[in-house]
Amino acid sequence: MKDLILTIVQPLVDRPEDVRIEMEEGSNGITYKLSVHPEDMGKVIGKQGRVAKSIRTVVYAAAGSSQQKKIFLEIVE
Repeated sequence: MKDLILTIVQPLVDRPEDVRIEMEEGSNGITYKLSVHPEDMGKVIGKQGRVAKSIRTVVYAAAGSSQQKKIFLEIVE
C-alpha cells in the first residue's frame, strides 16, 4: 500500500524526496500517515480537499475487501 501512495503522491509534489509514509497498526485498522514538505502541502490537499479525497478514494478502493482491517490515510504536517 505504501508503494501505491508513493506512486500517486510523488508526481504531485516539487520535492518527492521529502515524501514520508509511516504505518501504524491498531485494533481498529491500519493508519498510513503521509507527510510532505510544508511547501507541497497545498498540492497534496488541493482546493477544498479534493486531491486528498481522491487519493483516499483510490487507496481505499485498492485495499478493498482483500484487507482484513480497515485502512485509513492521514495527511500530517
